Amino acid sequence: MTAATVTPLAAGELSAFGNDPWWIILIKALAITVLLLVFTIFNVWFERKVVARMQHRIGPNVHGPFGLLQSLADGVKLSLKETIRPKNIDTVVYVLAPVISAAMAFTAFSVIPLGPEVSIFGHRTPLQLTDLPVGVLLVLAVASLGIYGIVLGGWSSGSTYPLLGGLRSSAQMISYEVAMGLAFVAVFLYSGSMSTSEIVGAQASGTSANIFGLEVQLPSWYAIVLLPSFVIYLISMVGETNRAPFDLPEAEGELVAGFLTEYSSMKYLLFFLAEYVNMVTVSALATTMFLGGWRAPWPLSLWSGANEGWLPLVWFIGKVLVFMFVFIWLRGTMPRFRYDQFMRIGWKFLIPIALVWTVFVATARATLTAGYQRQFFIGVGVVIVAVLLLSFVYDSRAARREKAEQDAKEEAEKVPFDPFVGGYPVPPMPGQKVPDLEPAAVTLSAATAGSDGRASEDARSTDRAGQEDSRG
Repeated sequence: MTAATVTPLAAGELSAFGNDPWWIILIKALAITVLLLVFTIFNVWFERKVVARMQHRIGPNVHGPFGLLQSLADGVKLSLKETIRPKNIDTVVYVLAPVISAAMAFTAFSVIPLGPEVSIFGHRTPLQLTDLPVGVLLVLAVASLGIYGIVLGGWSSGSTYPLLGGLRSSAQMISYEVAMGLAFVAVFLYSGSMSTSEIVGAQASGTSANIFGLEVQLPSWYAIVLLPSFVIYLISMVGETNRAPFDLPEAEGELVAGFLTEYSSMKYLLFFLAEYVNMVTVSALATTMFLGGWRAPWPLSLWSGANEGWLPLVWFIGKVLVFMFVFIWLRGTMPRFRYDQFMRIGWKFLIPIALVWTVFVATARATLTAGYQRQFFIGVGVVIVAVLLLSFVYDSRAARREKAEQDAKEEAEKVPFDPFVGGYPVPPMPGQKVPDLEPAAVTLSAATAGSDGRASEDARSTDRAGQEDSRG
């Protein structure tokens, strides 16, 4: 029994980068900048239109055809507004914070492959600015630096509420970047590379595995082969970009706008731009890592010319727009999480699940490569059966425990409440029933109270007589 292993692209594939003349590099950099700016303008309009359709509204429809120029008009208006500078700010950091966020958002897109090798003014070059053997780690590192813009913006504002928003953002980013990085480990193990272009090449065709004598053709997209990693990344990228339902650093329900409270005009626009560019970047990274990158989806991939020339750029943009729709869909349908719920999802669910899944993928790759297919599948079956048995036992014990608690609660409700227990009246708690006292008990209580009262009166009379004798 054998299993075909994934053969990554040749190591010389990376040699195609770094040899372009300066004018080709400049054209690529300008093209990426323009693409992200156009994406931002379109996404603002797209978000308004989709949410309007979900809420049975019309949305932008005045400026330009179908309202397409509405977001451009909003950007021009915002950039021309008067800048308000608070008194207690740290001026240098206050100005640099939005620049850092915007610059890091654009830099992360430099290693994203947009297409195959194309001809630009007669020069053959990959449709990608650059690539590295650890290109994915570069994206994660740049995204981490972008967090500093938010944290420093909240700190430099010299106000309490922006500082709290920046602290919430730092905790949020750290939590979900850990899960995001663990989601990529399975892709690295399966593709044998950390280069973005080689990961796309590894998804060019599915592998085949011989399972108990049956040749099975596995799908090529890692979104299917590594489904848990894909789901973990989807959740993490929403938390990484501060989008609903995880938009806790900038909570619209509060009286202030989180770390953006003291920003206005062009600086506010840079933070706004960084958020939408980050949405495009994480969507492009998801496309690269899990959806085959710029390669055409099935059945379009059956056409030999689907992955040649400039046409793959269309497939890439289409896949990115699917993820953008997911962002907007979540915003229009889900309420905002509480902060404790949000952190619990990251630390108690995503990270443990990602760790277990990573260990499983590493074990699977090692055993299948070594030729222990039968032992591996038998072991997986045993683990699945053990998990099912344990879940059944846990559910049974939980049901018995819940029934016992319910019976104890019902028994406690049957016991009448006696306000005279302990020697003095105790007012009943809400929901407690005060029993009807027996007449004998009432008489006894009254007699006891009367005798106590007479004894007290006799004692007071004796005291008064003694005081009069002492005065006489």
